[in-house]
Amino acid sequence: MKNRTFDKARLPSRHVTEGPARAPHRSYFYAMGISEAEIHQPWVGVATCWNEAAPCNIALNRQAQSVKMGVKAAGGTPREFTTITVTDGIAMGHEGMRSSLASRDAIADTVELTMRGHCYDALVGLAGCDKSLPGMMMAMVRLNVPSVFIYGGSILPGRLNGRDVVVQDVFEAVGKHQAGQMSDAELDILERVACPSAGACGGQYTANTMACVSEAIGLALPNSSGAPAPYESRDQYGEASGVAVMNLIEKNIRARDIVTLKSLENAARVVACTGGSTNGGLHLPAIAHEAGIDFDLFDVCDIFRDTPYFVNLRPGGDYVAKDLYEAGGVPVVMRELRKAGLIHEDCITATGRTMGEELDLVDRAVDGKVIYPVEAPITPTGGVVGLKGNLAPDGAIVKVAGMSAAEQVFSGPARVFECEEEAFEAVKARKYREGEVLVIRNEGPAGGPGMREMLATTAALSGQGMGKKVALITDGRFSGATRGFCVGHVGPEAAEGGPIALLKDGDVITLDAVKGVISVALPEDELARRKAAWAGPRPTEYTSGALWKYAQLVGGARHGAVTHPGAKAERHVYMDQ
Repeated sequence: MKNRTFDKARLPSRHVTEGPARAPHRSYFYAMGISEAEIHQPWVGVATCWNEAAPCNIALNRQAQSVKMGVKAAGGTPREFTTITVTDGIAMGHEGMRSSLASRDAIADTVELTMRGHCYDALVGLAGCDKSLPGMMMAMVRLNVPSVFIYGGSILPGRLNGRDVVVQDVFEAVGKHQAGQMSDAELDILERVACPSAGACGGQYTANTMACVSEAIGLALPNSSGAPAPYESRDQYGEASGVAVMNLIEKNIRARDIVTLKSLENAARVVACTGGSTNGGLHLPAIAHEAGIDFDLFDVCDIFRDTPYFVNLRPGGDYVAKDLYEAGGVPVVMRELRKAGLIHEDCITATGRTMGEELDLVDRAVDGKVIYPVEAPITPTGGVVGLKGNLAPDGAIVKVAGMSAAEQVFSGPARVFECEEEAFEAVKARKYREGEVLVIRNEGPAGGPGMREMLATTAALSGQGMGKKVALITDGRFSGATRGFCVGHVGPEAAEGGPIALLKDGDVITLDAVKGVISVALPEDELARRKAAWAGPRPTEYTSGALWKYAQLVGGARHGAVTHPGAKAERHVYMDQ
């Protein structure tokens, strides 16, 4: 490793390491065994979302050690710290899911506060579960420090009866069990083998979607997101990420030099072509907000609309993250997008090189099973589609990966539920009819509060064999593992008096993912009459604590459900203090 010299006069850590006035601070550092030389090097925060809640984060503490080795080898002083994580798989289907989306912003806030409080010069962030990935990237862009993101890696698939199984199969098995199509013993066996290792859920659900985003947006090293959590190569990517962040400090390449409108568009392309989670339509605008870039749900969906879907991943397809890695990973996917002229090649990346220069190094060909040729895609448009109409003036989003064109149009009478629990009980009892559009409202960012995901309900429908026989809409969210005609992010939400708040049983709703339309067959004067008679938002039980604070601050899903004014209102620049 080459010798480097860094000018501490332009780095935030000078405020805690340099000059006679900082002798008390240095005494603390000596207490921890930090040498004099290390004190006067650049300081790098190594942030992890490690906890013992679930397998997605369990390996991050160990992986952080390899990052620290890379930082040290390249002339930096790493300081490890942790933040919270709420793991969606554990939080799913009960009150805990209200904490999920709020945790994204809490992660960004706590990483920001830790970095500011200790004057760290750069950040390497490790994350494993759904909201921790965008939360960590939001902190990087908000602070605008030299930053490298690294994913903790996906879980390995389980094996049962000669096929790969994942946690999505277990959620759907609950519906089969309720329908009498699976015995207690069969369910017991499946739950024991579905998750055989550390790592995040293996399909192209939210964690793996946002891991692909981290590479496509340029914050992660090429191909670093692919290797499953147990693979030894994760340590090599960790060490390389530690070295990379020191290169960024040396070149003064900051997070907002990497995260630009063009790189956000690149990231949206990758979400679309991989059939990624609808949550990409929520998190990309939130990351953009941290950079002061206008990039809302409609902008994301415009890109989704004209991006071919050519990566065959679950839940709409057949393969899991491990298979994508073995087929060449995100670099091969992006090279295919480049063939179609769908990638901005001049975007800078965490390597210090441009995206085009990185793609020039890719020598793998598509395998035709996991990654199709871009000229012969699975479908000509993206796996995620935006909808708009009189039922959702601020838009809505649906994953159509794996659905035929005929399955992407649905019209039927509304069956209205005031919350997820009410809907789930009706599904369990089969108190719904084929052809209905199930409406779950009061689950938006403010009204929930927390914009819960509905995987328990949608998986139960699929398990009952009704996933294609009904549709579902909500002002809440869906898991990346959701399949079927399930429309989320309907905005404005019910708590704001959006049209979803005005629906009644029997109103005829039309969903057309081909044309991008979501509408209810009511004239404008009837909607206006109902709005005038609307009694206001449903009273909440959350009148104190973190969820109350979140509900007061959070904005609409169209702009990413963000909780502060963003970079456009910024006057204080952390790195230049």
